[in-house]
Amino acid sequence: MREKELRLALVCYGGISLAVYMHGITKEVWRVVRASRACHDGTPPGDGSEGVYAALIAAIEETAGMKLRVLADIVAGASAGGINGIFLAQAIATGQSLEPLTDLWLRSADVEALIDPAAAPASRFSKMWALPLAWMAAGRSADKVAELDETTRDEVRAKLSHFVRSRWFEPPFGGAIFTNLLLDAFDAMAAGPTGPRLLPEGQPLDLFVTVTDFSGHPERLSLNSPPEVLETEHRLVIGFTDHGAADRPLADVPDLAFAARATSSFPGAFPPFTVAELDRVLVDRGVDWPGRSAFLRRTLPRQFAVNRAETAVLIDGSVLANAPFRPAIDALKERPARREVDRRFVYIDPSPGIKIRLGSAGGDPGFFQTILGALSDLPRQQPIRDNLDAIAARSARIDRMRGIVTALRPAVEAEIEALFGHTFFLDSPTPARLVAWRRRAQAAAATRAGYGYAAYGHLKLTGVVETITALLYQVGGEPGQQRWRRIRASIEAAIAARGFGADGEVPTFIGKESAATIDFLRTYDIGFRIRRLRLMARRLTEVEAGTELEPMRDAIYDSLALYLEAQRADDHPQLRQMVRSLRGDAGPLLDALAEALDLTRLDAETDTRLATALVALDRTPRRALLLTYLGFPYYDTATLPLLQGEGLDEFDPIKVDRISPDDATAIRGGGAEATLKGIQFNSFGAFFSRAYRENDYLWGRLHGAERMIDICVSTLPPQVRMRAGRVAAIKRDVFRAILDEEAPRLTAIPGLIASLRREIG
Repeated sequence: MREKELRLALVCYGGISLAVYMHGITKEVWRVVRASRACHDGTPPGDGSEGVYAALIAAIEETAGMKLRVLADIVAGASAGGINGIFLAQAIATGQSLEPLTDLWLRSADVEALIDPAAAPASRFSKMWALPLAWMAAGRSADKVAELDETTRDEVRAKLSHFVRSRWFEPPFGGAIFTNLLLDAFDAMAAGPTGPRLLPEGQPLDLFVTVTDFSGHPERLSLNSPPEVLETEHRLVIGFTDHGAADRPLADVPDLAFAARATSSFPGAFPPFTVAELDRVLVDRGVDWPGRSAFLRRTLPRQFAVNRAETAVLIDGSVLANAPFRPAIDALKERPARREVDRRFVYIDPSPGIKIRLGSAGGDPGFFQTILGALSDLPRQQPIRDNLDAIAARSARIDRMRGIVTALRPAVEAEIEALFGHTFFLDSPTPARLVAWRRRAQAAAATRAGYGYAAYGHLKLTGVVETITALLYQVGGEPGQQRWRRIRASIEAAIAARGFGADGEVPTFIGKESAATIDFLRTYDIGFRIRRLRLMARRLTEVEAGTELEPMRDAIYDSLALYLEAQRADDHPQLRQMVRSLRGDAGPLLDALAEALDLTRLDAETDTRLATALVALDRTPRRALLLTYLGFPYYDTATLPLLQGEGLDEFDPIKVDRISPDDATAIRGGGAEATLKGIQFNSFGAFFSRAYRENDYLWGRLHGAERMIDICVSTLPPQVRMRAGRVAAIKRDVFRAILDEEAPRLTAIPGLIASLRREIG
C-alpha cells in the first residue's frame, strides 16, 4: 500500500497572554502525532480527540488506499510561541505528556502569580487615582468587561487594579518567579506518564527559539572597501536537536528553561533575562546545570569569548523575529525520508488580520503612538511575504528538478542498458559488482557529458570544500567569519598542494577526472553518496510493489542515516583541538578528517546492504532501482547545477498552512473577536481572569483540532475526495470529545461549554 508522511514544520508566533490559546493548539498537534504513532505501532490510541484522529487516519487509508503518518519534526517559535514550541518539542522528543501543563497554564498564567511581590501596591489605596486613566486607556476592552457575568467582571477589575497600581517604571512581573514556573512545568512533565518518542528512529527533531540580544554583539562584514567593517547584531536563534536518537535528549532542562525565559521577556512586563537569574533559581532549587559552559559557549559565543556571557541582557524574541521561518527553512537540509513526504510549514498566528491600514480616517498618528509603533508594533507585525517567497522559490526548484529527472529517465535508462546490456539486470548484484558497475557508469557519464562535465566537476568539488569547511568550523566551535575564512583558505591551500589547483580551482578536464581529483572525491564527497541514496529512495516510492520493498527501504535509509551521522560536527570531537590550533598547513587536519569520516568503510557496508536487498527483489523493481542507482551520475550532472550546488533532501515541494481564529470557521464562523478573551488589553487579557484563560485554552483546542483535520484531509490525492459530510462528521466528533474531556476541568466557563454543545448539535 502507498505510504505518505505528513511532516509538519511548526512556526509559532508571539502573543503575550494568548500563549494559553496556543497551548490548546499545540496540544492538538501533539495529540494528532500521538494518534498517528499509535496507528503505526498497531496500539490503541489515547482517549478523547486522539481516538477521532485515529479514525480519520483510517478513513484516509480506506478512501485513498494510502497509509498516512503525521510527524512534527521542526519547531520554531518566538515569545509566547517560543514557550509553547519548547514544551511541544520536549513532549515529542521524550514521549512525555503535555497534559500536566494545562493546569499550570490555567493556574499560573495569572497576574497574581506573576507579579513580583516587591512590585505589588503597598495597600489597597495605592495609586487609586490611576484606575480611571487605566479604564480610559483600555477603550473597547473595558466595554467588553462590562458585558461579562458578575463574577468574571469583578475578577478582571480587581486584577487589573492590582496590575495598574503596582510599581511604575519597572517591570511588574518577576523574572525569577517566571523562571520557577517554567521549571515547575518541566518537572510536571517529567513526573507525568511517558510514552515512546513521537518520531521514527533516525528522524531528527529540531527546535529553534528566537531571542533579542539587547546590548548586541559585534559581527564582522566583508566589503570591497574597506575590506572589513564591524556591525552590531541583536538577533539570536537558539537551536536544539536530538539528532534522531531516542536515547539522546533534546537538551538539558536548564538549557530549555534558559530559552523559554529569554524568548518571552516581553519588554516592560518582565525584566530582561540574564544567566545570573537562572543561576540563582537553580541554586535555590538545588538543581545542577552540568552542561552550562558548553551551552553558553554555543548560545552566546561572542560574549562567552570575552567572559561576558553571565551579564548578557536578553529580551523577547518577537521584538525582531516574531515569525521565525528562516531557521525552520534551513533545517530542511539533511533530513531523512523513508517514504513519500508531504512537507507543510504550519504557522500559528493567534491574532491574525491587518493591523496597519493605509489611508485610515483616523488622521496622523500622535507622538506616543508613533514612538510605540516604531519600537514595538511595527517590527513584530511585519508580514511574512519574504519567507513565503523563499519557500515558493524552493518548491519551484524542486518541481523543476523532478521534471528534469522524469524527462531524463528514458534516455538515462537507455544509456545504462546500452552500456551493460539488457540481460545484465537479471544477474545477481554483489558488493563487488556494485562497485565495478557504478565506476563504469561514472566514467561513461563523464564522457557522454562532454565539455559540460567540467562545470559540473568544478561545482561538485567546490561543494565538497564548502562542506568540509562548514563541518570543521562547527567542530571548532569558534564563531566569526574571519575564523571561517581562515579554515577555508587553509583547506584550499592543502588541496592545491595535493595536485588540483590553487584557490579551490578544478583542473580543466573533459570526460575524465584526474586521479588526484577522483581520490579526493572518494575520500570526502559525502554529499554525492547522500544524493544518490535519496534519488533511490524517491524511485522506491514510485515502484509498484508490496511489502517485499521493506528490506530495500531499510537498506537505503540505514545507509543514509550513517552518512548523515558522519557529517555532524558533534560526532568528531577528537578534531576540535586540531581545528582551533589550525594556523597554516591543513594537510594533517584533512587526513584526520578522512580517518574520522571513514567513507571507505561506510561505502563497503552500504554496498553489502544494497546488494542483499536487491537480490531479494523481483525482477521489475530490481531493474528500476538498479537503473536509478547506476544512472545517478547522469541525473546528478543535470540537476546539481540547477540546485546551485546545495542538493535537496526532501524531493517534494512545500505547502504552507495557517492555524488562527480566522481559519477555523466550523463554530461561530471563527475570528478572534468572536472567540478569544486574551486579545483584550493589548493581548494581556488572559492574565486577568481564570475564566478568560479557560475560554482561550478551550478555543485553542477546538481551533487546533479543526485545522489539523483540514490539513490531514488535504494530503489526499487531487482526484480523491472523502464522501460528502464525512469530514464535517469527524469535526463534530472531535469537538464533542474535547468538550467531554474538558468539562470537568474548566469549571469557570460552564455556560460556554453548554452553548458550544448546542451549537455543535
